Amino acid sequence: MATVSNAVRTSTGWRDYLELTKPKVVALMIITSAIGMLLATTGAVPWTTLLLGNLGIALCAGSAAAVNHVVDRSIDIHMARTQRRPLAQGRVHPLNAILFALALGVAGMAILLEYVNALTAWLTLGSLLGYAVVYTLFLKRATPQNIVIGGIAGAAPPLLGWTAVTGQIDPQGLLLVLIIFAWTPPHFWALAIHRRAEYAKVDIPMLPVTHGVRYTKLHILLYTFILFAVSLLPYVIQMSGVLYLAVATVLGLRFIDWAWALWRDSRPHAAIKTFKYSLWYLLWLFVALLVDHYASIAGWL
Repeated sequence: MATVSNAVRTSTGWRDYLELTKPKVVALMIITSAIGMLLATTGAVPWTTLLLGNLGIALCAGSAAAVNHVVDRSIDIHMARTQRRPLAQGRVHPLNAILFALALGVAGMAILLEYVNALTAWLTLGSLLGYAVVYTLFLKRATPQNIVIGGIAGAAPPLLGWTAVTGQIDPQGLLLVLIIFAWTPPHFWALAIHRRAEYAKVDIPMLPVTHGVRYTKLHILLYTFILFAVSLLPYVIQMSGVLYLAVATVLGLRFIDWAWALWRDSRPHAAIKTFKYSLWYLLWLFVALLVDHYASIAGWL
């Protein structure tokens, strides 16, 4: 009965506006942003920076997500993964969603400018525009390399956290961006294989649609090797120690194992399982960076 009730619901509620912000995606972004803050210093991060910095970044990320909902509403209705979104179902009017996105973006920028620093604010704005405008409006529909080129916007949160603390762009902060940038293609292409028919139906040129599943699986495997190499760089440049190296190696080899299984068709539902593993991979990789960081400060390593 609950399913029927949800299917016919047309009134707007606060949960619809919350859904516009893609809270699960934003939560992962804020985890990496907060870890970026903590990695940027050997001392304590001021609570105002930790709280208000992440709040400002989260509001801007939610703003970009809401714009994505507006732009993609005509294709969302045709995809099983997105057809119940508020705009696709008509529960939120596009103009209201745009005004909501604008309010979130302005509030986020105001917080960052007032309580954090201008560099973080402008980098966050660039990330917002990169995702909401460059990727969503143009790249997504223009090229099968959309997720590669547009991935830089989604990779920004740890750098934003870093600059929120230091007020400057450092090589270590950029390395955190590089890790997520290398992670994004195998992560998203695995989902794109799983949803290939739906992307083809709405004429979105994802790689498995334009170049085939086999070609995409090969590139997932290649990017996973690239990611493995990139993930070891924090140890190479002495940003982290042996604890991180051990965890990154285990996580990376497991990711390669899934990519190889996907390439060989040796496990059922390998595409969606690779996608799900990639989420845990990124989370635990950044947790390992953080644990290693504080273990080194405490003199345990």
